[in-house]
Amino acid sequence: MCHVIVTCRSMLWTLLSIVVAFAELIAYMSPDWLLGFPRSDSGAGVDPGGYRPSLGLYSRCLRVGSQGVVVSCGPYAGTFGEVASGFWQAAMLFLAAGTLVLGGVACISVFSMCFQSIMKKSIFNICGLLQAIGGLLLMVGLMLYPAGWGSEKVIGYCGPEASPFRPALCSLGWAFYTAIGGTLGSFLCAVLSAQAEVATSSDKVQEEIEEGKSLICLL
Repeated sequence: MCHVIVTCRSMLWTLLSIVVAFAELIAYMSPDWLLGFPRSDSGAGVDPGGYRPSLGLYSRCLRVGSQGVVVSCGPYAGTFGEVASGFWQAAMLFLAAGTLVLGGVACISVFSMCFQSIMKKSIFNICGLLQAIGGLLLMVGLMLYPAGWGSEKVIGYCGPEASPFRPALCSLGWAFYTAIGGTLGSFLCAVLSAQAEVATSSDKVQEEIEEGKSLICLL
């Protein structure tokens, strides 16, 4: 018989797992990892009051047209081999793997309200372990990312002084910080999964099950 068990800690873990997975996916797809130096609409020189083009892992945003009023965003790399540098290619693989793991856990977490074990193993413990692994994959990807700042593509956005771990005239965009937040969130989820396991297997829950209740909600 399926017992739907909802506690504050298990619900918090489920919601945070979903938020973290979505945050990493949005950050991965965003072109706002690096913001280039301010430019005039004519594209000549540095203009403190000008617009700032943005560069992502595989995409970019630029102003186009004679007046420079239309913003065009899309992939700059047609194939994986055209990504700015080998470090970014490796970062993309690690970030994609971590995001995929977190996305899978987010899907499983929705069903954890009804199924608390898989092959006699706690679903919370399994998911917590996977979230920690996903966080480690993301961490490696984020450490590889700045190593690719010396590529020709980045130099075109950030100036000739750009080098690995030194973005020169560029600044970090919201996508990079979102990816960091998602990585930290994945480790927080791993910790909360243990609390969710404790909450859903408590004596109060067992008493509710013995009373024949199929829907159990506890604070």
